[in-house]
Amino acid sequence: MSTPTQHAVAADWVFDGATVRRGAAVVIEGPRIAAVVPRTELPATLPLRSLPDGAWLAPGFIDVQVNGGGDVLFNDIPTAAGIRAIAAAHRRFGTTALLPTLISDAPEKTERALAAVEELAGTEPSIIGIHLEGPFLSPERPGVHDLRHIRPPTAEDGAMLTAPRQGVTVVTLAPERVPNGFIRQLAGAGIRICLGHSMATYAETRAAMVDGLTGFTHLFNAMRPLASREPGPIAAALESPGAWFGMIADGAHVDPAMLRLALRGAARPMLVTDAMPPVGGSRSTFALYGEDITVHAGRCTRKDGTLAGAALDMATAVRNCVRLLGVPLDVALRFASVHPAGFIGLDHWLGRLAPGYRADIVAIDPITAEVLETWIAGRDGASAVS
Repeated sequence: MSTPTQHAVAADWVFDGATVRRGAAVVIEGPRIAAVVPRTELPATLPLRSLPDGAWLAPGFIDVQVNGGGDVLFNDIPTAAGIRAIAAAHRRFGTTALLPTLISDAPEKTERALAAVEELAGTEPSIIGIHLEGPFLSPERPGVHDLRHIRPPTAEDGAMLTAPRQGVTVVTLAPERVPNGFIRQLAGAGIRICLGHSMATYAETRAAMVDGLTGFTHLFNAMRPLASREPGPIAAALESPGAWFGMIADGAHVDPAMLRLALRGAARPMLVTDAMPPVGGSRSTFALYGEDITVHAGRCTRKDGTLAGAALDMATAVRNCVRLLGVPLDVALRFASVHPAGFIGLDHWLGRLAPGYRADIVAIDPITAEVLETWIAGRDGASAVS
């Protein structure tokens, strides 16, 4: 059955990105939101979907760091089909927009990944760009990245990254490992720059921020730690209102006490999954760089115990944000929608339930954070979490 051109979805609670409204409805017209109004003001003739008692409607989740899902690793299948499989897996958990993320790899793999995302532009609304995590990282903080692929950027890299393309491009790099002017070059082309896998000092981080760096990939993990006489990138991030930082709220990557401390800073937090293939998939093991990675007790690890991404979905991240960090549900939802939309510069049409915004919506149970349904560009589909 086709969806009516204009219809409404009503819930006991609607979080529009700024406030929580009781007994409201979102009116959808085609791919956009036409209005958010009290349910009592809806015309009697307008087709209406009413959610179960107590359910919340909120902006769809935006995940800016997704390595895989549905048993697919982006590095292994950097194709349109691979990306679609990843997006389908994450939609079940409320993610309506994402950046497929390529972990440090060979230049030709990067070119294939960029081409695959470009192929989907305009046809797959949930794919809003790409995140390249590396390879311009510090060999001192590689995490699970293969040292054979970590390297400084070349002029050819700069030309490739700044070439015109549709969608958002995010690049995670170590500022101390790239030449002067490289961050300015990328930022000048509209690329979002994140610090990650870095041993940058506080001064080096601040200089990179002057040049255009605004993000911090999985804050605390794989970067110079906070210290009394060398505060490093963590202090630079948390004292900056113009910075955004990703946090993996799985209880394993960062102790909840540290995340609670980070939330008291001036920077804007974004929930990210750093998800690997088991999310939304059927297998608990996968290969990365030819090495087996196993999920055990909610952790993705190599045989030596090194964390290798996460077995985390956005609905669980929201739930953990409430349960482990003591954050109100509406604030956790903001971390999953409003803030990432602002970081990638799409907050004028994503991340809120407001007239003119794309109708990316998630319906959730406020107690369990179970996803009841999602809508992407006004189109709905089953999204029950198994």
